[in-house]
Amino acid sequence: MSNAFFRIPKAINEPVKSYAPGTPERKLLKDAIAEFKSKQIDIPMFIGGKEIRTNKTVNIYPPHELSHLLGKYHKGDETHVQMAIDAALAAKQQWENTSWEQRASIFLKAADLLAGPYRYKMNAATMLGQSKNPFQAEIDAACELIDFWRFNAQYMMQLYTEQPESLPGMWNRLEYRALEGFIFALTPFNFTSIGGNLPTAPAMMGNTVVWKTSNTQIYSAWVIMEILREAGLPDGVINLIHVGGAEAGKVIFSHKDFAGIHFTGSTEVFRNIWKTIGDNISIYKSYPRIVGETGGKDFVIAHKSANAKAVATALSRGAFEFQGQKCSAASRAYIPSNLWNDVKKYLQDDLVSMKMGVIDDFSNFINAVIDEKAFDNISNYIAKAKADGEEIIAGGNYDKSKGYFIEPTVISTKDPYYRTMCEEIFGPVLSIHVYDEEKWDEILDIANNTSIYALTGAIFSQDRYEIVKATQKLRHAAGNFYINDKPTGAVVGQQPFGGARASGTNDKAGSILNLIRWVSARTIKETFVPSTDYRYPFLNEA
Repeated sequence: MSNAFFRIPKAINEPVKSYAPGTPERKLLKDAIAEFKSKQIDIPMFIGGKEIRTNKTVNIYPPHELSHLLGKYHKGDETHVQMAIDAALAAKQQWENTSWEQRASIFLKAADLLAGPYRYKMNAATMLGQSKNPFQAEIDAACELIDFWRFNAQYMMQLYTEQPESLPGMWNRLEYRALEGFIFALTPFNFTSIGGNLPTAPAMMGNTVVWKTSNTQIYSAWVIMEILREAGLPDGVINLIHVGGAEAGKVIFSHKDFAGIHFTGSTEVFRNIWKTIGDNISIYKSYPRIVGETGGKDFVIAHKSANAKAVATALSRGAFEFQGQKCSAASRAYIPSNLWNDVKKYLQDDLVSMKMGVIDDFSNFINAVIDEKAFDNISNYIAKAKADGEEIIAGGNYDKSKGYFIEPTVISTKDPYYRTMCEEIFGPVLSIHVYDEEKWDEILDIANNTSIYALTGAIFSQDRYEIVKATQKLRHAAGNFYINDKPTGAVVGQQPFGGARASGTNDKAGSILNLIRWVSARTIKETFVPSTDYRYPFLNEA
């Protein structure tokens, strides 16, 4: 083993490619999309270094083009969950004892593979499987995942260098052990980068992982698995399974070696997981780490001094990029009466100009929502708002005959507590309440107390004293707080992401804070010349 102290190459955020007409990346991405569409791929599970096929297959269709078959994945059952746990535990000792720089090298190589030869394959898979436009795929599936792997390696190095003080005659040391047992990574459909980060962050710290991704992200998850395999990740370190959530939970949460969960998904699911873990707490060898980022009902609040065009642009982008299917998406807005006419006009102009359709046409800003369940849920909110007499000032139409398309929809409501101002919809629906411009303090209180969530939020103001006031009043209303900017687009290394209240444990993915959760520190004290007499000086006679 080497005796050197290694330094990770300094992490720098991956530059975002534009995909503008005439650029080489535009052609390469279009070629990758065409390549994927020209064939049907067969996606196995990956357990203990082996591809597992069950012949119980499920077809994969693009949400925006339901007539086109992309391929199929092999569905597993409880036996495959147990197989994945066994593989993770079998790989644990050797992986945990692999020196940190060797572990780091694997993920740094994965980052370079994604930045180079896999970039367009990953983006194409994300666009087709999750219905993202080129820019949304680029900032997620390529840049953010590259950043996670590079910055996490740097944070790992930083964490390991944190050491205690030592007095004369002794040497105090702190080692950062992997958790005892296996980690369960449960990942969502909406961000490929989350699908890549949630299993690899614990793995980087020496843990082994059972990974279950959303069924609607399996297409791009397999590309992540391909990259990790080419990067040299040893067998059994990350095991990818395609099973139902209940099947996975039944086996995992009743296993004595369950050591922690890394989760992104709904608040309801996370609360059920937490309760199950609590009910089973006497089973486990140690107290499991519970790390989760869940829902949001994210706000934009404009002060009467705000720039109306800036507010409207923040709403257009913040509410409707990726069809509003971001935990951080602007979902409720509070606009002062003096700005409303201008904000309304600018916002309507923006939405009229947004094209909606398939991902192959790069002029489309809006694509499809993820599946029929999401389509039905979102469209029901719109239909109910219409029935309740709420004003629809943009959009309001939807159609699932060819794909799950919902127009960007804006609801103007006089009731700041109307259900679409309070409940998470997770789609292209923005609710706006226009308030008396002189009731800024009151609207801050309403915004703070309306929702159970506290993920992201934004304020717009040109008055510094009011910015200070809002920042203080909304201290606990958002884990990621934005001043004169939209509430989406957190960048690894710049704005560590996570929220509190019902939005999760706020363990800040993309920072050292998250990695701390995947280690168990051991203090080692070595005394060079130990005492040979139990007596202390105070026992001596005067």
